[in-house]
Amino acid sequence: TPDSGHKYYLQFTTEDYRTGEDAGSCLATVLYPKTKAPPVVTIKCTDTKDPKQIQEEDKKLYQQLRQQNKPIIASNIPDSHGNVAPALEPVWALAVAGSGYIMWQKSTENLGYFMAQVKSAKQWIRKDDYIEFDYTVLLHEMPTQEIISCHMRLTWLPAHPMKVKYFCSENQEDGSGVESGSAAGASHERGANF
Repeated sequence: TPDSGHKYYLQFTTEDYRTGEDAGSCLATVLYPKTKAPPVVTIKCTDTKDPKQIQEEDKKLYQQLRQQNKPIIASNIPDSHGNVAPALEPVWALAVAGSGYIMWQKSTENLGYFMAQVKSAKQWIRKDDYIEFDYTVLLHEMPTQEIISCHMRLTWLPAHPMKVKYFCSENQEDGSGVESGSAAGASHERGANF
């Protein structure tokens, strides 16, 4: 549409990032506004997994992270050989989900992003039931091939939207929002810097 920007209609399948198994199919519309605003996305997905199975997987991931007596502190995930240590898979899984929100916010019609690595991760032990991490993630910008460093604070509780606040170093951009847990969809709201 000439006044508002370009609109795309997409049909695609999704896969489980760990196993590569088919996770469902989606129909989406994406409007890239003429302004610097993030794309406007309307999406409807059909999961191949039973919702109860997804909830169980979320619960297992949550329990792995929640049972820590001392905060998890990690760096360079995956390592230089592309491996993620089994003990760090939950930390990596949350980083993948949270960085997806950043990539969606930063993408334009001509630029896309992939998460290259978690440079650092630090868990905060909270008195409530939420899981909280500070991450430094490296995003690979396409087609420029630049590596962008972003600081991300992520809080999550199963069956609640994931909250993501971020700050990326390349242009002093900040943002925050809420991402639906289990990648069931995304909504966002602007918030203060952290």
